[in-house]
Amino acid sequence: MSIVADTLLESRPDVLTDLDREAIEQGDVRTEEMLVNMGPQHPSTHGVLRIVLRTDGEMVLEAIPHIGYLHRCAEKIGENLAPYQYIPYTDRMDYLAGMNNNLAFALAVERLTGLEVSKRAQIIRVIFAELNRIASHLVSMGAYGLDMGAFTPFLYAFREREYILDLFESACGARLTYSYITIGGVTDDVPERFIDICREFLDYFEPKIAEYNNLLSYNHIFVKRTANVGVISAGDALAYGLTGPCLRGSGVKWDLRKVHPDCGYEEYEFDVPVGRGLKGTMGDCWDRYFVRICEMEQSVRILRQALRRLEGTPGEVRNKAGKTVKLPSDAVYYEIENPRGQLGFYVVGDGSTIPYRVKARGPSFCNLSITNAVVKDCLLADVPAIVGSIDVVMGEVDR
Repeated sequence: MSIVADTLLESRPDVLTDLDREAIEQGDVRTEEMLVNMGPQHPSTHGVLRIVLRTDGEMVLEAIPHIGYLHRCAEKIGENLAPYQYIPYTDRMDYLAGMNNNLAFALAVERLTGLEVSKRAQIIRVIFAELNRIASHLVSMGAYGLDMGAFTPFLYAFREREYILDLFESACGARLTYSYITIGGVTDDVPERFIDICREFLDYFEPKIAEYNNLLSYNHIFVKRTANVGVISAGDALAYGLTGPCLRGSGVKWDLRKVHPDCGYEEYEFDVPVGRGLKGTMGDCWDRYFVRICEMEQSVRILRQALRRLEGTPGEVRNKAGKTVKLPSDAVYYEIENPRGQLGFYVVGDGSTIPYRVKARGPSFCNLSITNAVVKDCLLADVPAIVGSIDVVMGEVDR
């Protein structure tokens, strides 16, 4: 008996006639497997991701991601440039979290060279990293709503994101690829009234999170599409090397900002949201989505504390030695909590100003590895819900 026939017999007997039921029980129903290409130009694959689905009717038997459509030799480029020149290339990896990518590479080089960063620069780094975390999660939430057939949340999310991009533009002149956080600190101090404008945004934005929940998170149709779908157990999440909301959505309380803090994160008070199975099974698509919503609330808490600290912390924001730093004959691996998980850079020096080796550990690349395991034996209509809940950015997967 095929999977489709078995499923119909068990879960939807009301749609079967007596002849259908008799044919199924006698094993006379025959179905044929089919290969379906989902992408690389598909509205719910979040970039040029191609997934080859082996299907039996509406059931997915296997899902194999095919990547590489955006490969640009990013790591090889890093072995031919001085570290401060490579910062703009990190923006293009996870282009929805450019500030966080800048920070990860800058911290790796600073650990390798022992370069000191001022207290004021560290606070500014926290502010821009958390603003970018909110902006990234807003895109994730809005795009996920589109995947599930809801158009309005996408407009709401981009409305709020524009305020954050205005803040970024006021500081560095760019709205997507920033190169603002650099080796030795940040490229320039925040402009006048930045703190006041940022506070105004937080006062405006915080109540909007409840609006998102009423609009999408608790929407009956959205819950039906995401709860008990694509369940990832804590054990599977750890076994496949998942990090970020994909790991925390399965109930694992692991956040590098708490476990291995940098930039003074240990001085800030905030919680680590985890999946609790509020609408279905813990570790389902809804949990992974809702962890991101809760993380935006925690980022607001961190930002309010950081803005208070910035007011009372004068000083320089950049160590000028970052432009001429020589990399010792040593190696370092350093990672931070990117909006999508743990982003790390492995940098090897040989005594010159150019790295001998650069390697990135991208969270989207690792999170994508569980696709086949979690999509297997689900319905074809659930594939967009599952892939969307993983929240991959293909620029960082392919690099």
